[in-house]
Order: sequence, then C-alpha cells, then structure tokens
Amino acid sequence: MSATALHHPTGTAPTANVWPGILLATIGAGIATIASRFLPISSLTLALLIGAGWAALTSTRPAIAHTARPGMQLAARRILRIGVVLLGLRLSVTDIAALGWTVVAIVATTVAITFFGTRRLGHAMGVPPGLALLVATGWSICGASAIAAMSPVARTKDDESATAIGLVAIAGTIVMIGLPALGAAIGLGDQAYGIWAGASIHDVAQVVGAASVRGDAVLAIAVVVKLTRVVLLAPLLAGVAATQRRAATTGDATGHIDAPLIPGFVLGFLALMLIRTSGVVPTDILDIAIVAEKLAFTVALVGLGSAITVRGLRSIGRAPIHLAIASTLLVAATSLAAIGLLAALNQLPT
Repeated sequence: MSATALHHPTGTAPTANVWPGILLATIGAGIATIASRFLPISSLTLALLIGAGWAALTSTRPAIAHTARPGMQLAARRILRIGVVLLGLRLSVTDIAALGWTVVAIVATTVAITFFGTRRLGHAMGVPPGLALLVATGWSICGASAIAAMSPVARTKDDESATAIGLVAIAGTIVMIGLPALGAAIGLGDQAYGIWAGASIHDVAQVVGAASVRGDAVLAIAVVVKLTRVVLLAPLLAGVAATQRRAATTGDATGHIDAPLIPGFVLGFLALMLIRTSGVVPTDILDIAIVAEKLAFTVALVGLGSAITVRGLRSIGRAPIHLAIASTLLVAATSLAAIGLLAALNQLPT
C-alpha cells in the first residue's frame, strides 16, 4: 500500500490547537451513535465513514483540513487509548474461570492460530506487514477495537488502520448474518454454537447479534467467550511492543529505545480488569464506563477515518481483501474444529 494521501505529521506542535478537530470528531461520534440506532450498521463503522467523508469534503480545502488535523490525530491516538483502558471494566477473571479450562483452551488456540496464521498468509499474499499485523489482531481478538489499540503500539500508518477497520466491519457483518444459519445447518447445539459465535465473530456487538437469535442462555455464553478473547489483547500488545524493543536494540547503534516494554494503556486495561474482578465497582459506574468506552472508540474512529482518501482506497489492491476472507475462514474453521474435537472427547462443559 502506498503512503496515505492525507499526510499526518508524526507529532503535533505544542502550540497546535486540537480543539477544532476534537469538537468535529465528537460531533461525528454523536451522529454515528444516533444513526446506528436506525441503521443496520455499528456506530464504529459509521464513525469511520464520517471521518472519511470529512477527508473527502476537505480534500480541496487544505486550510480547513489543516485546522482540524491536530485534534483528529489526537482522537485517533490518545482518545482511543482511553477506550482500551475502559475496556478492562468489561472483563472479570471470575467469569472467565467459570467457563472452564476447555473453553479457555479453545479461545487461546483460536487466537494464536488466527494471529500467527494471518500474518503468514499476509506475507505470502504480499500484504504490507503493518496492515497484515492489524488484520491479524482484529480478526483474532476483537475487531475494530483491537486494531485501534494495536495501531499506536505497532506504529502503523493511519491509512492501514482505516483499511483494516473497514475490512473487519464488512467481514464481521457478513459472519454475524450468516453464522446462525450455518450453525443450524451443521447441527450445533446451543452451547457449542454460543462458544463458536464468541470465538469466531470479530466485534462484541456482532457477537450479540449472532448469538441472541438462540436466546439469552446462548448469548451469555457467547459474550463471556468473546470477552475472554479480549483479555488476550493485553499480552498480544505487550508482545508486539517487546518485539519492537528487540528490533530497536538490534537496529540502533546507540541502543536508544523509545517503546515501553508494556504500553501504559495496557497496564491501565489490566488494572481496571482486576478492579472489575474485585467486585467493588457499583453497577451504575460500570454502565457509565461502558458508555464512555464506546464513545471514546467512536470518537477515535472518526479521527482514523479522516486519514482515508480516494487515492489511498484505490491503492489498496485485492490482496488485503483476500487476506480478510482467508482470516475470516481461518478463525471460524479453527474454533469450530477445536469445539468438535473437545465435544468428541466429551470435554466440553455441560
């Protein structure tokens, strides 16, 4: 993929006014949130489209684009980290432990095979390494949220992040619609189907959509399985950060390393997960945190979407699309095979 046509500087000058861009990203997030209630599209996808629409409208008005750019950049980087931290409050170690080791093994196996397999497939298909890493992260963990979290850690380009998020939104929607019929066609019982939905569908909201058709019990299983995948986001981000540190040590004669061993927002994510596990957080606060988390991600995706240009989209080519299809099939087949194996061994919990 060629460099993005909308050039974002690597940093924002200390005197740059970020408020116009933050205000625009927040307004865009509000519009996306409201519109998603009336359209069969998630607010995150709509936010990405709104950001891309802003980029298109200002492509011939560089002065306007320049005014909003610092705030859009801040939204796409720092505000999304706030969302990742707040995501920790969704997770409880107790809920994960209640699944049993067999289900946790299914999740861990699916994540590992999907992540490393997708990166290998991306290399074989000629997909840029940064984009392949983002696709591997989004498909193995939790869709757009995981891609947004990985982007600053891996220092991928904004257009690569936007491309990966767009692809995962399309792929996840297709899987959400098709999985219930496919599960019924192959005769999966409620428990197995709930595990499969949680282990293979990309976004939490899409898991809810695919699992709710089978009732509340299936939905509960699917959501906890999905959130177990989300827990693995922290070690995945830390692993990529550690790999970059090793690469920096090898490639920099001065030994200068500016990437932390574990990014601060990952530590925040883990801290809030432990707080949620402790049970000290009131339900009302958890509800507010979930709303704030979704808003942070939605604002961030407006910022990411502002990096999309027509020229950038035309330069994508077919390889990333083929990788998205291959990764979708990989995550679905891996999780289904693991479920089938454990069921044959009578190891699935009842």
